Amino acid sequence: MTPAQRWMTILWPAFLMAGVLEMLVFALIDPADLHWHGAALDWSRPAVYTAAFFVFWAVVSAATFLTVLLSGAGRDTHRTDDTGAG
Repeated sequence: MTPAQRWMTILWPAFLMAGVLEMLVFALIDPADLHWHGAALDWSRPAVYTAAFFVFWAVVSAATFLTVLLSGAGRDTHRTDDTGAG
């Protein structure tokens, strides 16, 4: 698996799940009702949607990356040692 393919196996599912999270969260929360440190957030709705999407994408990408890293997916399991013996 090439590095580009490996990154796409991480980023594409994370992108899809970020979209699903975006729909679920903002089906329940109105961006106009958000507050930060007690003050109303003065961002437009599209700005809140965009920022939230990228945060969701980053978090799901990190989780997917850790899963790939810990599972050893993409490693060549048929390597030979230095002597050429399999």
